[in-house]
Amino acid sequence: MLFSLAYRLLGTVMDAEDMVQETFVAYAGLGEAQEIHNQRAYLCKMLTNRCLDFLRSAKHRREVYVGPWLPEPVVWREDRGDHDPMRELLCRDDLTMAYLLMMETLTPTERAVFVLREAYQYEYAEIANLVGKSETNCRKIHSRVKQKLHPEVADRHVEYAKDQAVLNRFVTAFTTGDTGTLMELLSDDVTLLSDGGGKAVAAIHPIVSSARVLVFLQGIVRNAPSGSAIDPVTINGQPGLLFKAGDEVVGTFSFDREGERIGRIFMVRNPDKLARIGS
Repeated sequence: MLFSLAYRLLGTVMDAEDMVQETFVAYAGLGEAQEIHNQRAYLCKMLTNRCLDFLRSAKHRREVYVGPWLPEPVVWREDRGDHDPMRELLCRDDLTMAYLLMMETLTPTERAVFVLREAYQYEYAEIANLVGKSETNCRKIHSRVKQKLHPEVADRHVEYAKDQAVLNRFVTAFTTGDTGTLMELLSDDVTLLSDGGGKAVAAIHPIVSSARVLVFLQGIVRNAPSGSAIDPVTINGQPGLLFKAGDEVVGTFSFDREGERIGRIFMVRNPDKLARIGS
């Protein structure tokens, strides 16, 4: 629960894991003399405060980030087995790349209030205690955020089968050179966001229009090193692709569907965000 909360707030697996570990270390150091009646609420408050501090300190780093910033992808493979607790985490609509990217438009406090209310159904009085605001203020913040967020993303539910069907058609058309089908699958104003973080080859600015996106993708495939492979995986609860060069993971591909077409493409190539994805 703490990891899923931290990941929703921060958008990065590494930072979420660090926040959870720091929280438990701090909690263990309180000693037996500390009387805590609700451990879950106390841990949640400790974690939320740490995440808020981190988001405020990370604001400048996000502003000077090289190229588009995308959340760190959480990748699931079917061969990992049903016992993996990450599977349940990935099945949430509010963990898609599009949703987490949308959360980046919020202030740290707005993000915390919205996540605690929407994802965990906390009462406003509980949220007020967690974020250090009044109950009335939290109600206003939540209402303001609901108006601020894009309803087509915030209210969209993952339809895995439909997403998979679109992705399958896209991959087949790409591998067979069926340009007509590719243009049919890409919306006219499709946008591709490529996150290299200045550490991998990526587009510095978003690429807009089906023609430009197609040229960019064809260039990536054409320049891929020998021995490259593409594996189908689940990325943040949606069908996606894993790009590999030998045994090294070099990128992820996921998308946001608009009807029967692809509206946005998210490509993560920053090696720091791929380090936790096993080959």
